[in-house]
Amino acid sequence: MTRPTPKQKAPSLKFSLLDGSEWSLSEHKADPFTLIIFYRGLHCPLCKKYLEQLKELLPDFKKQGVEVVAVSMDSEKRARLSRQKWEISELTLGYGLSEETARSWGLYMSKGVKEGEPDVFSEPGLFLIDKDELVYYASMNSNPWGRPYLPSFVKAVDYIISSGYPARGEML
Repeated sequence: MTRPTPKQKAPSLKFSLLDGSEWSLSEHKADPFTLIIFYRGLHCPLCKKYLEQLKELLPDFKKQGVEVVAVSMDSEKRARLSRQKWEISELTLGYGLSEETARSWGLYMSKGVKEGEPDVFSEPGLFLIDKDELVYYASMNSNPWGRPYLPSFVKAVDYIISSGYPARGEML
């Protein structure tokens, strides 16, 4: 499995949003960055906490010029339940991510083992993509824990923008 590499073009990404529109990375070139959060789905209580924290930080990301979007492999119905049960109404929320697309982003895949889990779902990922659709930062997790701490990530983006800090981790 290949993983997205910093300073390389991000994989294609297109999915449906709960407002009835479609979101496409190629059409959302935020300056300076787009923050993409891949979450496990409705069944994940840690995802709920993570996305609720993300929602609280949306004004900080917006002030930085960072567009934020979250997506899972959940169906529209499950995504709507997430929006309804979780406090994330302000978050741009996508659904229906295909397994092929999840794999192209290097996300780990899991089989459902508990009641309420989908048969197959992606594990979490967080990506910061620059305005040229190049990967700036990538984090993939094989379990629901260990994700980047969002309040410090806001500060990191401030530093990246103010200092011009380059993407790191490219294959040499």
